[in-house]
Amino acid sequence: MIALIAGRGKLPAELIARLPERPLICAMAGSEPDMVEAEITFRLEQLGSFLERLKAAQVTEICMAGAVPRPPIDPTALDAATLPLVPVLQGAIASGDDGALRAVIAILEQSGFRVRAAHEIAPDLLMEEGIPTKVKPGEIDKADATRAAQIAAALSSADVGQACVVRAGQAIAIETLFGTDWMLASLATRPDGQGGLLYKAPKLGQDRRADLPAIGPATVEGAAMAGLNGIVLEAGGVIVLERDKVISACDRRGMFLWLRQG
Repeated sequence: MIALIAGRGKLPAELIARLPERPLICAMAGSEPDMVEAEITFRLEQLGSFLERLKAAQVTEICMAGAVPRPPIDPTALDAATLPLVPVLQGAIASGDDGALRAVIAILEQSGFRVRAAHEIAPDLLMEEGIPTKVKPGEIDKADATRAAQIAAALSSADVGQACVVRAGQAIAIETLFGTDWMLASLATRPDGQGGLLYKAPKLGQDRRADLPAIGPATVEGAAMAGLNGIVLEAGGVIVLERDKVISACDRRGMFLWLRQG
């Protein structure tokens, strides 16, 4: 049996719709999903007891899908089953996003669970290399995509974000803790007019079983409002939610969507 630790956004619902059997839907308190209803809600301070409950329910696999911010730990709320995990949890919360995910995955595996990626369960969440839109990237766009990939790689080493916006070879925005939507919204009053592209890719060396970057129709609208020419994604490395709607939105906005290799 598989348990889905669901966060916010559309990914958990899309994943559940693709599974042959409904998983046990779980959520961390403070990060409850907004598109599905959790059957079990747990606090991080009771993670040990939560994992014991999953074992009692015959759960053998865990998938994490959706946005889950890192919460603070309340020492007064810790239970006995979680106390041995405290040093790892504290280190995870103090580290960057990728380090935190690696620590959580290690805890789950050491507890006997197999951790599965959303795109492993539902491979069609990823798109292969190509340009499915009517509008195609021009030579300037291709040069900007190359530059954006370099910038994204540099962001990886600092564990900052998974996206950036590039115009004429210059970074005009990078993704931070506040996410892609916030980054795009910050460009609504950009002083340089229009043009450029949004680039998204996994971090270098990222454990792809959790926190794989994603886009959806709202991302296209945000990119359009930011005056961008299109969106470039690493082929096979970014989850595309409601892909038909994403492609249609790009066509309607006169933008390109490019699934780029590497």
